[in-house]
Amino acid sequence: MSTRAAVVVTGTEVLTGRVADRNGPWLAEQLRAYGVDIAQVVVVGDRREDVLSSLEFLAASGVDLIITSGGLGPTADDLTAEVVAAFQGRELELDTDLETHIAAIIDRLSAGRGWRLDPDATAAATRKQAMVPAGASVLAPVGTAAGLVVPPADGRTTPPVVVLPGPPRELQNMWPAVLADPTVQSALAKRADLMQSTIRLWGTPESELAALLRNHDAHLDGLEITTCLRDGELEVVTRYGTSAQAAYDRFAALISGEYAETIYSSDARTVDDLVAEALLADNLTIATAESCTAGLLVARLTERPGSSRYVLGGVATYSNESKEAFVDVPHELITSVGAVSAEVAEAMARGVRTRFGADLGVGITGIAGPDGGTPEKPVGLVHLCVASADDILGRAVHVPGGRRDVRARSVTIAMHMILRVLRGH
Repeated sequence: MSTRAAVVVTGTEVLTGRVADRNGPWLAEQLRAYGVDIAQVVVVGDRREDVLSSLEFLAASGVDLIITSGGLGPTADDLTAEVVAAFQGRELELDTDLETHIAAIIDRLSAGRGWRLDPDATAAATRKQAMVPAGASVLAPVGTAAGLVVPPADGRTTPPVVVLPGPPRELQNMWPAVLADPTVQSALAKRADLMQSTIRLWGTPESELAALLRNHDAHLDGLEITTCLRDGELEVVTRYGTSAQAAYDRFAALISGEYAETIYSSDARTVDDLVAEALLADNLTIATAESCTAGLLVARLTERPGSSRYVLGGVATYSNESKEAFVDVPHELITSVGAVSAEVAEAMARGVRTRFGADLGVGITGIAGPDGGTPEKPVGLVHLCVASADDILGRAVHVPGGRRDVRARSVTIAMHMILRVLRGH
């Protein structure tokens, strides 16, 4: 049986949704890549009793290692080191070397940023962050908070606890030191090779895939298959040990045979990866004219480094006047068929392609809501078009959901249309 670990994400701001949890998913993937099965990711607020009860619950579930994130700052609600010390049966003690190290970091930060700090308050905050459980290993701070590896006190059977800071940059940069720690290495000694493969489909309903899996359930032993439908994309992620490789090969062949026309990636690459790779491989350029999405597509296209090699630019032609002025949509066309129409989307795609001198032009126009719809053109109606020198691909869709859903889904649809054009449909 493989080693199992669990993660406790602390922070009332995360629990209440004010801040999205970036640490739990990141740690889960790092553990999987290291051959460790992730048992649970638990999110708790900054309450002593809740953090302690989560640690006790996870220890009782039989995990080999617990990792916490957050609660290592200088304020009163930063309780993680104190709670973990109690959980492991250890006293808190002042690490004077760590206190000196943190003080030097704060001095450097305050000098560089022009802070005016109260000496007594700063000394008290520094002292708090330098209180560590007796017998713990200290991981050097990336910010002002050190990480900790806290083994159980003699006579206790609880798993070791790794205590990491909440800011993702600090946590991620501290991860190599976590894996190098002898206590962590001992806890993860039973780790095994855990494979993970991802197949992505566009246009296959999740219910259809579920029916296929039910019909072939007897042939899927040893595979942990999860599906996720997001913005119209169906992601199929399979986790398995090396002994189940033959079972996965049969499963992949089954999916490929059944959905050959809708699989667009069988090696975990996203549509964004494939579009970027295709544009670069063929030395092509692209430009966008967006109305209802107002620049979200060009922002997505330029998220990755090096995108300036193929993205020439984008125009948020939100008003009718901007469509006419910046991408040469004829006034008469808008008057006759309306701004939200297949004809205007095509004119936008052609116009922005010409204006920027791009190989591909994309036009998007629609009604994102919550108002502005009519019986003939309801909220959620979006027209999209991708134009190249010798190809036009247009599509009209009705996207359900609120304004954010309509805009996000429209961008994803546009990305898949771009990929289809690049692949020659």
